[in-house]
Amino acid sequence: MKPPIRLLAIDIDGTLLNSQFQIPAANLEALRHAHETGVEILLVTGRRHSFALPIAEQLGFDLWVISSNGAVTRSLSGELFHRDLLPVATARGLCAAMHEFRGNTVLTFDTETKGALVLERMDELNGSIQRWLEKNMQFIDFVVPIENALVSDPVQAMFCGTIERMRGALQTLAQCELADRITVLRTEYPVRDLCIVDVLNQGCSKGHALERWAGYRGIPREQVMAIGDNYNDIEMLVFAGIPVIMGNASAELRNRGWMVTGLHDEAGVATAVEQVLSGAKAAV
Repeated sequence: MKPPIRLLAIDIDGTLLNSQFQIPAANLEALRHAHETGVEILLVTGRRHSFALPIAEQLGFDLWVISSNGAVTRSLSGELFHRDLLPVATARGLCAAMHEFRGNTVLTFDTETKGALVLERMDELNGSIQRWLEKNMQFIDFVVPIENALVSDPVQAMFCGTIERMRGALQTLAQCELADRITVLRTEYPVRDLCIVDVLNQGCSKGHALERWAGYRGIPREQVMAIGDNYNDIEMLVFAGIPVIMGNASAELRNRGWMVTGLHDEAGVATAVEQVLSGAKAAV
């Protein structure tokens, strides 16, 4: 029997991983089962490619990864399918427009060496994403002013801070002259009082990247299932024929009419995948 879906796109943080940043055994089993039945698994994450690899490798089979919120699509072996970078001129204008948020700014470049992540300073970031900074320290370079790092197109600019601080950043971005040249995506974790605002090239998102990949594979959206938990997953869920939102997502996202599965700490991914593979599509 053919599976009811051909492509399964899964977010990592808050979705595939639990609150201890581990993949529950049930999720691993469900994804391996889906893979064995012929479903293509695609990880779609806000993480950089190299930061997503340790998670992808745990699945135990070859797959492709859409990283940096849709900007880069690469295989586990490093083969590049597509890359959508932020033009240098746009990035320079962004740094100028977001001057008051320099302490919250990270520029990301598509390299796996020191300088893949560029900051001016760490003081404001330490309070919000200290664990992430520690894990990525070998890739971080400090450049003052940060514009001096813009000798090539970056993947994106990222602004991190408290939810209240990032509301100000979002307002500034909405009012700046670059608004029609960029895509602004936000990811919120209220329990940690953390908001991440990613600025990418115009028309770049998880949804655009998933649509591009599905088209390349010749898979209609009706046979695409996507699972996510946050605001940066919206475009991906809108594209998918079978969109699933995690039970730990905000009430706003859970009330959009998508199939709702269990919490990330309850292996909600496994519940949704097994339910769809069995042919049932009602809310969990």
